[in-house]
Amino acid sequence: MLQTTTKPPLTIRLCQPRGFCAGVDRAIQIVVLALKKYGAPVYVRHEIVHNRYVVEGLQSLGAVFIEELSEIPAEHRQSPVVFSAHGVPKSVPADAKARNLFYLDATCPLVSKVHKQAMRHQRLGRHVLLIGHAGHPEVIGTMGQLPDGAVTLIETEADAAKLSPVDPQALGFVTQTTLSVEDTAGIIRALQDRFPALQAPAAESICYATTNRQEAVKDTAPGADLYLIVGAPNSSNSRRLVEVAERAGATMSLLVQRAAEIPWNDIGNISTLGLSAGASAPEIIVDEIIDAFRQRFDVTIDLAITATETEDFPVMRVLRDVELTRADMAFVNGAA
Repeated sequence: MLQTTTKPPLTIRLCQPRGFCAGVDRAIQIVVLALKKYGAPVYVRHEIVHNRYVVEGLQSLGAVFIEELSEIPAEHRQSPVVFSAHGVPKSVPADAKARNLFYLDATCPLVSKVHKQAMRHQRLGRHVLLIGHAGHPEVIGTMGQLPDGAVTLIETEADAAKLSPVDPQALGFVTQTTLSVEDTAGIIRALQDRFPALQAPAAESICYATTNRQEAVKDTAPGADLYLIVGAPNSSNSRRLVEVAERAGATMSLLVQRAAEIPWNDIGNISTLGLSAGASAPEIIVDEIIDAFRQRFDVTIDLAITATETEDFPVMRVLRDVELTRADMAFVNGAA
C-alpha cells in the first residue's frame, strides 16, 4: 500500500506593496527601450539597480555594464550610455559631454528631488548635512551635486553628536531615499536637539516606496517564524527591510537573492513565513521562492495589503516612440 507524505501547513504573509518601485521600473524600461531603439550595445554606468538577476537579464539583451565612461571603446562612442537609477555626480554628465557621448539619465525622479533640495539649501546659504551611508552610489551622486566641502555626511547619531559646524545657525539636511525610517528619525532628532535652527528639506527625502515597504514588513513581522526579504546584499532598501523585520518581532529574518539561497536545514519547523521584496527585486523571484516553499509545504497565501501605489514615472521623451510590451519586461515580471 502506497504511503502519502503530508506536507506541513505554512501560511505565507505576502506583503503588498513589495518589489519594484516606480523609479526602478522606469530605469529598467529605459535600458530595454534603448536596446530596442538603438540596438546593442547599450552601455550602463554602474548597476542600473542593485540586483544581479536584473543586471544579468539586461546583459543577455545586449546591455554592457561599466563603472567609468572611459571603458567605452572608441568604436562605440555613438552607442547610448545610461546612468543608473541611483543618480550621479555632476561631473559624470560633464565627462560624457566632453567625450561626445550620447547619454540617457535614468536617475530616479525622487533622487533628483533630493539633489534639488540639497542645492536649494546651499543657495540659501546653508551648509548641507546628508544623512546616508558612505560609499553608496546615491550618496556619492548627491554629494557630487555641490562643491567639495559643501556637504557633510552623517551616518549615525554618534556622527550627529560630534558635528562641529562653522555656523550652527546655517544648516539644512537631506537624506538618502532608502534609509530606515526609524533610524533616520533618531538621527534627525539628535541633530535638531543640538542645532534648533536646522532646516528640513521642502519635502520628505525618504521615498514613498521605502516607507511603504518598511511599514508593510513592520505590520506582518510579529509572530513570523521566518521572514524572507528578496534583494541583493548591496541594496540599501532591502537590507533595511531585514532590520525592520527583526525589530518588529520576526523570530528570524534573512536576505536572499534567489530560492537557492534559502537555508532549508537551518529554518527549522515553521508555520508562518513573512515574505517581501526590496524595491530593486523582481517579482519573478518572489514567484520562484513561493514555488520553492510549495514543494515542501502546504502553502496558504495571506496577502497583506498595507498601501496602494499608483506612482508611474514616464521615460524620457526620446524613448517614448518605442513600444514597450509585456514580453519585453517578462524577464523581471514573469509571463503572466
